[in-house]
Amino acid sequence: MKNSRKASVLTAVAGATLLAACVGPTPYRPATGQGFNRTGFTDQQIERDRYRVTFAGNSYTDRETVERYLLFRAAELTLSQGADYFVLADRDIDKQTRTYTSPGLGGFGGPYGGLNGFGYWGPSWRYYGRGYGWRGWNAWGGDPFWDRSVDITTVERYEASAEIVVGRGPKPAGNLRAFNARDVVDRLGPTIRVPEQRR
Repeated sequence: MKNSRKASVLTAVAGATLLAACVGPTPYRPATGQGFNRTGFTDQQIERDRYRVTFAGNSYTDRETVERYLLFRAAELTLSQGADYFVLADRDIDKQTRTYTSPGLGGFGGPYGGLNGFGYWGPSWRYYGRGYGWRGWNAWGGDPFWDRSVDITTVERYEASAEIVVGRGPKPAGNLRAFNARDVVDRLGPTIRVPEQRR
């Protein structure tokens, strides 16, 4: 029974590794999903020439990429409005964290404990592997009925946001928050990863 459980764990780990390899960083695209699972860019007009732009990445997307995609979206939006430059009126980067447990808290011999060698119910912990994890145990050497493990994984992701004011003509001289939209698109364009087209 233990061998079959180990085989199941190895299969799950292999599947998760393969999934991670397939998913990769968030590509440059309109936002999909909601809440913590929302990824991609959004934009909203606030005033005549003022917009709020965001880009949220998944846990495989680093902070530099999220900020670069935000600037690219701001430049792309500026050009789509017939403007030539944009000014970053406000800019922020948010690091979001969420913790998941597998297979989950609770249950016999789980993280809340089980019967110990004296027949009493109580917590019983043992660190058992990479990351954070504990395995419930008992005096009978890890009986499969009581012996369950929980794996705790922390996922981090970045979301950048900015308010921009778009303008026409040459960008304001000496304003370090002003960007020439065409120049930004030309320079950052080769580094932008878009979703692969399905055939």
